[in-house]
Amino acid sequence: MPNGTHFVKVNLPIEYVWEFVSDMNRWAPLVPGYIKHDIIDERQSTWHFKGDVGKIQKTIGLKVQIKEWLEPNSVTFDLTGIGENVKGDGYFLAERDGKEVTNITGYLQIAAGGMMAPVINNVLKSIVPKTTIEFTDRIASRLMAEHTVSR
Repeated sequence: MPNGTHFVKVNLPIEYVWEFVSDMNRWAPLVPGYIKHDIIDERQSTWHFKGDVGKIQKTIGLKVQIKEWLEPNSVTFDLTGIGENVKGDGYFLAERDGKEVTNITGYLQIAAGGMMAPVINNVLKSIVPKTTIEFTDRIASRLMAEHTVSR
């Protein structure tokens, strides 16, 4: 299954990182190609974004189901395509590395099903790792920018 993992170290306490990631409204707009998201309840939301699948640009909708909020360390989730035969999962992990440093790891895994699965999954093998890197870096950058402004 196509997947990606990315690690970033930020000079922020883990509590500040958790405050940010515990609110989907703060990090959903950081997804590459973001169009919009809708919160259904504390554990469910839908996200819409534009994505390139090979040479085709497409609007993609995903239902995001939070499996677990584990304060202050992790958010785990499942992904299901809306009108698309895709499934996946991922997590956001924060680990304390001293009083003022937090290690952040983002992970995403997603795969297509159906007749076109071999072709689409081959394309996703390069897209998913890049998306994971960009998304995790955007979260780290936003955290640092907001922390700098609030000081």
